[in-house]
Amino acid sequence: MKFILALSMLCLASGAVVKAAEVLRPRGVALSKASFYDPTRDFNCLDGSGTIPFAYVNDDYCDCQDGSDEPGTSACPNGFFHCTNVGHSPLNIPSSRVNDGVCDCCDASDEYASVSNCVDTCRELGRAAREEAAKQQEERLKGFQMRQSMIEEGRKRKKEAEVKIDELKKEREEAEAARNEKEEIKKLVEEPEKEALEKYNAIEQERKAKADAEQKAKEEAEAREAFAHLDNDGDGILTVAELQSRQTFDTNRDGEVTAEEAKFYLRQEETMDLETFLVSGWPMMRPTYKMDQRMFVPPTTEAPAEALTPPPVPGSEGKDEGDMEEDDGIEDYDLPEDDDAEDIPKEEEEEEIDQKYDEETQKLVDAANKAREDFDEADRRVRDLTRELRSLEETQEKDYGPEEEFRVMDGDCYEYTDREYTYRLCPFDKAVQKPKSGHGEIRLGQWGEWSGPEEDKYSRMKYTSGQTCWNGPARSADVHIYCGVETKLTGVTEPNRCEYLFEMTTPAVCTKPEDISGDEGTPHGHTEL
Repeated sequence: MKFILALSMLCLASGAVVKAAEVLRPRGVALSKASFYDPTRDFNCLDGSGTIPFAYVNDDYCDCQDGSDEPGTSACPNGFFHCTNVGHSPLNIPSSRVNDGVCDCCDASDEYASVSNCVDTCRELGRAAREEAAKQQEERLKGFQMRQSMIEEGRKRKKEAEVKIDELKKEREEAEAARNEKEEIKKLVEEPEKEALEKYNAIEQERKAKADAEQKAKEEAEAREAFAHLDNDGDGILTVAELQSRQTFDTNRDGEVTAEEAKFYLRQEETMDLETFLVSGWPMMRPTYKMDQRMFVPPTTEAPAEALTPPPVPGSEGKDEGDMEEDDGIEDYDLPEDDDAEDIPKEEEEEEIDQKYDEETQKLVDAANKAREDFDEADRRVRDLTRELRSLEETQEKDYGPEEEFRVMDGDCYEYTDREYTYRLCPFDKAVQKPKSGHGEIRLGQWGEWSGPEEDKYSRMKYTSGQTCWNGPARSADVHIYCGVETKLTGVTEPNRCEYLFEMTTPAVCTKPEDISGDEGTPHGHTEL
């Protein structure tokens, strides 16, 4: 009895709080460390730096280097005070906060010697914390149940994709066989078509060569006639003076053909012979010459007598009528018709455009066209099936989580809008940014890989190889995934230049919650004594 009384007095002297439901230990000591504070023997500093009489514990003087001898006072700057907080969660605070007039512990144990009006609010806080914990547990449980549904749907889709791949492979084999058959038919009917068309090609080439020769001869005749028309003295040489006599070459339309204007058409020479005219002179003169001829309209016999008077020829002023007859008059302007208006009957022109074959050849052409169309359709079918098959096989190669829980997100997109931008995340595809006040999208990255830590790999997604920033790196996006009953984006930031952080919630990462039922105390039902 005397021993118990002495022990109680010693504990009170060292700052211990004695309650019927608590283990005797100095103030500020956690229950887990109570065994180190035995009042029946000297105290060993927890860092091994020394040993002191137990009476020195909580004497408001720092004896141990680690501050472990003053858990209940503010004497040691590196010490810690333990708040028991019965009814709520225990808490460790720096010793410097003990008796500083601020209530840090909800049970007010840190302000035992201050004049502050701290009261024990642990039970009220504990009740609120337990209610919040229960709410979070309920949400996590709901998310976990939704995750199970996502797993079930993901596995179902994976199985369906496997079945579809097998079906597509069989369809493609059949389509390839059909295409090969169509190709053989095409080859068979194209050979007689080719032979039949060769004679038409030969005829067409001969006709074209003849037409080209006729056209060339016509153009040369036109050029020779124009040369003869311009060569006033008929000496086979065009001169500057001869061109100056033709208002046709009055380029600036000032009423006079200057030597410079004439020499322009003579390629800056004083004269030009017929051969040079045919090669280089006529191609330059022809547009101006022909345009001037089109502007001249010969008079008709029904016109009044005064209309029969031909227009004056440049340089003919002062000549009498006889001279006019000998000089160039109306006949000088009576040039051959333009080759653009070739007199071809409309029916013949249409036949040239839409060439017709004989009945037997036309049948061969039609058969070959039909075979080519059939082959093209069969070939498209093979290519479409190959593309669909490749897409499904690529999907099957993606990592949708250990239980296929993320597969249902592939193909969906989620958006988040802040003051300036709308962000869109398409899992397993891309991340983009679109200005609210502009047009177009900025690609932030393409699906890369799961990038979470080893113990939680599927908590992060990495999107890389986005559009390059101005004078910077290529954009990228890191997606942090949290448990939630709805799959959605909850925020987007740019912590580093061209590096974007997406925050997302989804049931896919919700694990089965722990049981939080228990006695009144901490959120998990544990009360520290």
